[in-house]
Amino acid sequence: MNDVILLYGTNDFERERWDDLPELVERRGLVLSRKAGPRTPLPTDHEWDPVSIYASDDLTEEEFQELYEANRAHVTELNLKY
Repeated sequence: MNDVILLYGTNDFERERWDDLPELVERRGLVLSRKAGPRTPLPTDHEWDPVSIYASDDLTEEEFQELYEANRAHVTELNLKY
C-alpha cells in the first residue's frame, strides 16, 4: 500500500492510500502527475508506507517545489526524512 498526497494549492491537499501509482490521475477536473516518490520514509514512532506526491501536471519543477514548501506546515509526510 502507498500513501499518496495530492497537492492542489497552499493548504489544499488530499491524503489517500493506493495500491497502484499511475503517472497521471484526474481529480477535481485537473490532471495530476506523480512529482515525487514512491519513497519510504525513515521510521519515526512507527513504520511508514512509501509516499508519493501528486500535483498539477502543468506545474514546472520550480512551481512544484514552491507548492511543496508551502504545504510542509500542513502535511506531515512532507517533513519526514527519507
